[in-house]
Amino acid sequence: MQKILFGIAAVCAILATSALAQEKLAVGDNVPDFKLPYATKDTIVFEGMSSRDLAGKTYVLAFYPADWSGGCTREVCTFRDALADFDELNVTVLGVSVDSPFSHRKWAREENLNFKLLSDQTHKFGKAMGVYNEERGVFSRSTFVIGPDGKVKYVDYDYSVRDNQDFEALKATLAVE
Repeated sequence: MQKILFGIAAVCAILATSALAQEKLAVGDNVPDFKLPYATKDTIVFEGMSSRDLAGKTYVLAFYPADWSGGCTREVCTFRDALADFDELNVTVLGVSVDSPFSHRKWAREENLNFKLLSDQTHKFGKAMGVYNEERGVFSRSTFVIGPDGKVKYVDYDYSVRDNQDFEALKATLAVE
């Protein structure tokens, strides 16, 4: 009986480790196909937005842990306040979290957000992007720039909102594009 329990424990440990060890994307990789519902401050679109809808466009995917949290609010408000800069560069900004479209819409209204918030409640896209934190059940704060060809042009798996350094690095990368 002890051998069986040890064997089960070993299998569980291997499965847990493999679930945590996600492939991370690098510059030059193709963004995985996705189709996710989204919300704005005015609407919810359950049919969603897909990578095909964005083909030929440059866009930012800003993954964040959760609506309503302090750091995430700071992050999305920074994007909100600088959206004109992104528009000038013809870059679409998209927030992505595990929260529901209903939470997104309410939060977008509260913070007067002017861009779409994608909802990945199955975590499938977040896992494919290498940002899902299995232990916490949320996405790690990470930012990607996807080019018109569907390839990753920039990635920051350790995006920080403590200061504007990472945000400025993202903007500088886009200005060079």
